[in-house]
Amino acid sequence: MAAPQAPQVCRGIVKQVLSGDAVVVRGQPKGGPPPERQINFSNVIAPRTARRATANAPETPDEPYGWESREFLRKKVIGKEVLFTVETKTPTGREYGAIILGKDINTGENLTETMVAEGLVTVRRENIRGESRLLEIEDAAKSQNKGKWAGNDAQHARNVKWTCENMRAFVDKAKGKPIDAVIEHVRDGSTVRCFLLPDFHYITLMISGIRCPMNKLDAEGKPDKSSSEPFADEARYFTESRLLQRDVQVILETFNNNNFVGSIIHPNGNIAEALLREGFARCVDWSIATVTGGPEKLRAAEKVAKEKQLRLWQDYKPSSLSIADKDKEFTGKVVEVVNGDALVVKRQDGKAQKIFLSSLRPPRLPDSEAPRPPGKNFRPLYDIPWLFEAREFLRKKLIGQKVSCTVDYIQPAQNNFPEKTCCTVRIGDINVAEAMVSKGYATVIRYRQDDDQRASCYDDLLSAEAKAIKSGKGLHNKKETPLHRVADISSDVGKAKGFLPFLQRAGRTEAVVEYVASGSRVRLFIPRETCLITFLLAGISCPRAPRQAPGGVGGNLPGEPYGAEALNFTKSLVLQREVEIEVDSMDKGGNFIGWLHVDNKNLSVMLVEEGLSSVHFSAESSKFFHLLTTAQDAAKQKKLNIWANYVEEEKEEKIEDMASERKVDQKSMMITAVNRDGAMCGQYCSDGPALEELMDNLRQEFTTKPPLGGAYTPKRGDLCAAQFVDGLWYRAKVEKVSGSNVSIRYIDYGNRELTQSLKLASLPGGFTAQSGYAHEMHLALVKFSKDEDFVEEALSALMEEVMDREVLVNREYRNAGMEYVSIQRSDTKADVALTLLSQGLVLLDERRDKRLQSLVAEYRAGQEEAKRKHLNIWQYGDVTDDDAHEFGMER
Repeated sequence: MAAPQAPQVCRGIVKQVLSGDAVVVRGQPKGGPPPERQINFSNVIAPRTARRATANAPETPDEPYGWESREFLRKKVIGKEVLFTVETKTPTGREYGAIILGKDINTGENLTETMVAEGLVTVRRENIRGESRLLEIEDAAKSQNKGKWAGNDAQHARNVKWTCENMRAFVDKAKGKPIDAVIEHVRDGSTVRCFLLPDFHYITLMISGIRCPMNKLDAEGKPDKSSSEPFADEARYFTESRLLQRDVQVILETFNNNNFVGSIIHPNGNIAEALLREGFARCVDWSIATVTGGPEKLRAAEKVAKEKQLRLWQDYKPSSLSIADKDKEFTGKVVEVVNGDALVVKRQDGKAQKIFLSSLRPPRLPDSEAPRPPGKNFRPLYDIPWLFEAREFLRKKLIGQKVSCTVDYIQPAQNNFPEKTCCTVRIGDINVAEAMVSKGYATVIRYRQDDDQRASCYDDLLSAEAKAIKSGKGLHNKKETPLHRVADISSDVGKAKGFLPFLQRAGRTEAVVEYVASGSRVRLFIPRETCLITFLLAGISCPRAPRQAPGGVGGNLPGEPYGAEALNFTKSLVLQREVEIEVDSMDKGGNFIGWLHVDNKNLSVMLVEEGLSSVHFSAESSKFFHLLTTAQDAAKQKKLNIWANYVEEEKEEKIEDMASERKVDQKSMMITAVNRDGAMCGQYCSDGPALEELMDNLRQEFTTKPPLGGAYTPKRGDLCAAQFVDGLWYRAKVEKVSGSNVSIRYIDYGNRELTQSLKLASLPGGFTAQSGYAHEMHLALVKFSKDEDFVEEALSALMEEVMDREVLVNREYRNAGMEYVSIQRSDTKADVALTLLSQGLVLLDERRDKRLQSLVAEYRAGQEEAKRKHLNIWQYGDVTDDDAHEFGMER
């Protein structure tokens, strides 16, 4: 009879110890996870360890010495190379045999005998026939009271805690300190189950800051290989081979659903970094902020895998900024805060650039917010909770301050929103976005895992947000939501009239400039009264800036010369800054008129100093009149801006003005233009034939020799030809050039226009010698009201009386280089100034010249008639009385 064949000796590495009598052995990996075999020890049985309840089986407790038996074997063989033989194999596939620890089967340690000798397993005597070494070893263990033969069974069974009722309290109790643990199961590369020692809490732990690919489960709860994510098995094996049943330490950092989130500390390194470095995992934003020690090492490890395009990153293509290196970092001064996430920065080259804070989302209405009631004027700054606080935080910290900006990414235009330049902004060493998030004034945008377009300090933002959420700051405080009931007084004339006396008595009032519409018109927020007003600067006439057409239809309306410069000057000084105002009066539209002070300087005076405004006659009764006139005289001497073409008053004018008798030498004129300051332009009727001949010759010249568009380059002060809206050519003088926009004055008609350089051409030589036929003049002995509405009515009446009709003009005097005349209509012989005075549309501007006294008396009678009838200016009584000292007009 042939001798029994010796069992085959196999080699493997112990992956897992199931109990004191069963282990899982794996082979060497070849292109993927290696094969595994479960080897049960022959002829012995170990006490069973506790098992948690499942859908098909109830919870089972520890058998005495079950945990000690498994732990002894685990510590001895886990992760080590062993030899094993399979002696028998059951019909169900279970294999029984022996495991030898060592490199030689004859000299190595037989683990079955070791376990019997330690009293940690029981020999199945019924399976042994004849003499056996196992029986001798067991008898010796019993005699020595080793292991389970020592008794005290009750003290050698664990009380396992399979569930945790209050996870937050458990995390808080741990206080971020390392807890000894044994990894019991690896669900996927970034999720494990472990026992926390010494209390045997059984938890599921997600490794913070990363996520590995997963095997999806089927209906029975088992891994479904057909729908698993790429590299899921490889990532799981990577973690298993390093952590499964190893002694580690766990730091609990937070929790998510029924899973704890934390870091695993192993003597050989951080498994999270290793997974990322090998391309088996991605960083996840929701938990990376909680990582003990910070997220920098994790991000750096992920970056290595991206650069090498390992595994998950095999198709990775780095995103690059489409801007020059010199534009990636720049410094500038903050001139405006837009809502709670954008700034306008004036760079060192003078260019203003709008930038957005990277990865930041300002406060906004929740998706569940009920629709606003129809007709309500929705104002996001005040109606969205915390948006006003966010804007104010940025305004107080940044307006006027120098900041450094680093461009992180450029968000392309989408959904009707323009392209956004997103930056990390710092003032000194402070990250503005991080400060916003830490105060709870903004939240951090979440991105797809493969989206690299985010803030360079993204992890710092997440960490700051986590702290703000924990302390319930700002947006995260659900109990105390700020409400701002801001009254918009500028849209309600009735409210404005009621509020006027209060503001007049208040003297200097603090305000914040919310918007600048033009050089002399601003919108103010008064914090003390929580109201919005429109405020007009007193004492000056400021050129109107370009503005949007009413209703937004028709594009932009052109402004007056130097209107844009005045607007920019005012914006640079006061926009979103804290100022002080003094209110003097109010116009019919509910707009308040007065003085605005910034850094104790009067803005009206500063505009006049820069030659961007002229002194209005209404300033004569104010306490700032001397400052204004002094500033205007200095601007005239320097020929600044609007005074660029100013000519000083001739000396002989005084002699002429002092003439003893009034001269009447009326000339027939056609009035062709009336400006907003009341200045009129007209042509002598005697010049009519010469002007018509000049125009005919000019148009014939351009018909025979049409100009080439763009060939002429306009310069300020040039005489040129300009094409008017009627398509005909006229002589004009260039007053200002701004790019392709050119401000001109038609020298034969007096009207001004903002046109394009393409509509200008060089004036032929024969048309430059003749001076302009338009003469500029003002009505003598009258002045306009301080109320802007009455000024508009007076201008309308003046145009009705004189525009495009023949009138008789008599020169009365000169002042400040301007002609002042009296005008009679040719058809009715009515004095135009007397007509306006009698209708209560203008005021008498008395002069002491003896030669004018008869005319002054006639005009005074007309004004007194308007007073008696309470017409227009005089509807509420004698407005000249308001200029008295007791009314505070000259304080």
